[in-house]
Amino acid sequence: MSDDGENGDVPSDTMRGRLQANPFKIWVLMDARREVVAALVVTAVFVALTVFSVLGLSPLRVIVTQHNATWWLFSPMVGAIITGVTLVVTISQLVLSQELGALGDQRERMQGAIDFREDVRSHLGTEVSPPDPAQFLQAILDGIQSRGNELSEVVDETSTADDESLRTHTGQYVESLSDHAQTVGGRLEDSQFGTFDVLFAALDFNYSWKIHEARRLRQAHGGRLSEEADETLDDLIDLLEFFGPAREHFKTLYFQWELVNLMRVLLAASIPAITVAFGMLLYVDANTFTGVTLGVDNLAWVVNAACAVTLVPFALFLSYIFRIGTVAKRTLAIGPFILRETERSENIDWE
Repeated sequence: MSDDGENGDVPSDTMRGRLQANPFKIWVLMDARREVVAALVVTAVFVALTVFSVLGLSPLRVIVTQHNATWWLFSPMVGAIITGVTLVVTISQLVLSQELGALGDQRERMQGAIDFREDVRSHLGTEVSPPDPAQFLQAILDGIQSRGNELSEVVDETSTADDESLRTHTGQYVESLSDHAQTVGGRLEDSQFGTFDVLFAALDFNYSWKIHEARRLRQAHGGRLSEEADETLDDLIDLLEFFGPAREHFKTLYFQWELVNLMRVLLAASIPAITVAFGMLLYVDANTFTGVTLGVDNLAWVVNAACAVTLVPFALFLSYIFRIGTVAKRTLAIGPFILRETERSENIDWE
């Protein structure tokens, strides 16, 4: 299976491949720290405004004198900052309010989590399932590798001489599955929840397509699978199906984590942004910051910098929504549904 998404007839094994975007776009949407993306947005705005000043368009000092530009620019910014931060905090509180509830509701949620962990533990055959999200997902991937290798061995042992196609197709499937699970498991090994690394690694495991391929394997060769091989394939599909809700649960927790972070950074960034906006409204006019630096009017430097600072809350909001929106779009469906544009052909030609 292709890891780079160049083979257009099947979904790529990686999120980067499935996004089918250039590396810089993927870096902005998902890889980069959100503060870095926000800083890039703010810097781009500051540079663009400075370029306008250098181009010799209508002098800013004249615009400020004749049209009171600083008032028209920064007065709406004050209202936008206050309204925007309040709105984001309100929406975040609504999302986080789902974590609040009566004792019975909390107990039911906890019991559901315990039951799921117990189901996974029993299928993995371990004494205790790991409590850490990254280790929990890694344990499922290890179990998938183990069941896949077991399936290949059972098919080799129980198939007849006439079942060469069954052995070949099973070997191809297990090799692709094991390599992919091992790669993702290696990325999870050093990941810590609270960072995007855990979720990004989990998103790279294309479990929906693996389930689809396993069912196609059974459909194509089910009559020639031994009872032991059929049971092993069932166990493998069960583990693949466990990965879906586990990933969605940790994705939900990550979204809540990020919303809390977004609230904190917006509240922190809004204070200097509003302070700068107030300062520009109250103390800056056409007679302040006279002189020229590097060929640009000092007033233009100050106004451009003030615009950039007051834009910081919006840039932070934008950077967080980039990632949350991208992840949400790529994981709308849970289970063997593929909500993206793909060629309708098969990964392995079994016909």
